[in-house]
Amino acid sequence: MKTWIGKQQALIDFTLSSLSRRKLKNFGLLLVYALIVFLLASVMLFTHALRREAALVLKNTPEVIVQRMVAGRHDLIPPGYIEKLGRIRGVQHIEGRLWGYFYDPVVRANYTFMAPTAGTINEIQIADSEIVIGAAVARERGLEHGNLISFRSYTGKLFVFTVASVLPHDAELVSADLVLLNPADYRAFFGIPADHYTDIALSVANPQEVRNIAAKLSETLPDARLILREEVLRTYESIFNWREGIVLVLLSGSILAFAIFAWEKASGLSAEEKREIGILKAIGWETGDVLKMKFWEGALVSLTAFLLGYVAAYWHVFHFSTALFEPVLKGWSVLYPRFELVPVVDGFQVATLFFFTVFPYTVATIVPIWRAAITDPDAVMRG
Repeated sequence: MKTWIGKQQALIDFTLSSLSRRKLKNFGLLLVYALIVFLLASVMLFTHALRREAALVLKNTPEVIVQRMVAGRHDLIPPGYIEKLGRIRGVQHIEGRLWGYFYDPVVRANYTFMAPTAGTINEIQIADSEIVIGAAVARERGLEHGNLISFRSYTGKLFVFTVASVLPHDAELVSADLVLLNPADYRAFFGIPADHYTDIALSVANPQEVRNIAAKLSETLPDARLILREEVLRTYESIFNWREGIVLVLLSGSILAFAIFAWEKASGLSAEEKREIGILKAIGWETGDVLKMKFWEGALVSLTAFLLGYVAAYWHVFHFSTALFEPVLKGWSVLYPRFELVPVVDGFQVATLFFFTVFPYTVATIVPIWRAAITDPDAVMRG
């Protein structure tokens, strides 16, 4: 065992000295190789971290959301809906919600207006003519605690509110464009009659029975549209997969160019490399030793490039907010939330990236070396 280890160390030492004799060529290859790994790893790390954040955010959302449909459009929930839902066995908690969108021409962005209910942002209590706003709204409008802000409702009436507080930065991922106001102010601003709601959120006593209860809800309320939490999670998963695919397609040209470049470098030996192999064979090296030496050369280059690219991608995603791909992967919006992703590394994802970036290049170096190694040393040195 010691003999084998010593032999591998000697091969690695010789490989390093061989690489150092072609510094410029190998450095260029290493730089391009690491750049490709960096781009791919950045996309994969960012989308995986966003998926995890989305799953954590949606973990405590209602299991079922009930909306009323009229002529294929979302309409207000009339009185009597909540009572009908309460008669269905298995429904644990029912709550009417008030929320909607308001376009602010000042910043040319939509705000999400919402009346807090049980379980909403720690059940904030908001006084009349006061609002609680998200950090992005405060940032864009230059607002802070105690400032006044006016909104003109869709009926043309002007409403003036006092900023009671700004939601913390830690909640910006879900509250960047949020404007919270009490139910009475919400109904007055949007003209919502009493006992009417935007939709209904309900929880189920047995999570395994969500789909069965959803079927009962559809039978009881034929004009209702049901949105299940698991369907929302699948939708977010599809959106992230789609956006990740867009970026990878945009990068496909550079990836293909690198593949051609790497294959050309790995499959074609220069006259100097052929002469080196001929000399090694002439002084007694076996074919297996030459193959091992060149295998270590390919492995060292590809492993170094992979580590450099992956570490750079990690810093790019979790310390520099993915500046290169942020608009595409986050989406297009005026009010971008500012948040720091929790570092997450998926072992399977790393293994997949490693296999498709390191393994092909390392294997590609074997075939041309084997052809040169089995050729007569004199013929190799003569070219």
